[in-house]
Amino acid sequence: MQREEIWTEKYRPRRLDEVVGQAHIMRNLKSYVRERNLPHLIFSGPAGVGKTAAAVALARELFGETWSENFTELNASDERGIEVVRNTIKNFARTMPIGDSGFKIIFLDEADALTDAAQSALRRTMERYSGTCRFILSCNYSSKIIEPIQSRCSVYRFRLLPDDAIAARISYIADREGLKLQDGTLDAITYVAMGDMRRAINALQSAAVLSEVIRPETVYGLTAMARPEEIEGLIRGAMSGDFQAALYKLRELLDRGISGDEILAQMHRLVLNMNIPVRKKVELMDRIGEADFRITEGANERIQLDALIASIFLAASNTKR
Repeated sequence: MQREEIWTEKYRPRRLDEVVGQAHIMRNLKSYVRERNLPHLIFSGPAGVGKTAAAVALARELFGETWSENFTELNASDERGIEVVRNTIKNFARTMPIGDSGFKIIFLDEADALTDAAQSALRRTMERYSGTCRFILSCNYSSKIIEPIQSRCSVYRFRLLPDDAIAARISYIADREGLKLQDGTLDAITYVAMGDMRRAINALQSAAVLSEVIRPETVYGLTAMARPEEIEGLIRGAMSGDFQAALYKLRELLDRGISGDEILAQMHRLVLNMNIPVRKKVELMDRIGEADFRITEGANERIQLDALIASIFLAASNTKR
């Protein structure tokens, strides 16, 4: 079975109809294709939700066979200073489009990494060459784009992909690659993906290298994540007063190579959906947030996680008195 090609590229959407989970945005982008025109755009949202795929698919449908000549992609995190705007971007923007296209497209990925000076220079370039070039800026946080640029663009906010959209795409890829998904595998992939299609596809390809039969435990192991029931068991163990068992479970997860950041992130996700009183959720969220902050600031990971389990145990003990 051929597995050398990266599947995130192999199965990248070629048309706007193939971009899943962002139907409200795709409707507007299709209207630009019908009109053969578009404004400057900002695509904002987390990684792996279709921002780059949407930009490339838009260019393909607008320009047809000449799309690669009329479309260029730059990563602002590689060269984030003013020189990349003055040289690379301006040189592409000032040239005329190829074929019968009325304009070209510059796709600037991670545009929120540009310095303020570079963004100011970009604003002037957008104004000067708007007759021959359109800009699509991709970023995680649109608030990091200066207001003069935001006011010149239509802003589209991409959301995390729903589990059913990820499951449908993973099932399609597995079928095309001749893979068999055991019961629970789709749930495992959607859980570890956390709304990120790129992460889901990479998890599937990594598992496929090992076997044509994809098992849930393989997915969790390759992504260094715990099963949701393990994290819930850890929390409920501390809440029920079995401190030693909860501490042992925490040690087991850390010894398996699961990072403290990942354990906290999974705890946060599960607490939101646990069937416990709201006040208890608030207390747990507060303690998880405090541990996360301290680890981020450089505190010892194991000590902070142990302290988190201890604080959950003490809170539960005080409630029972």
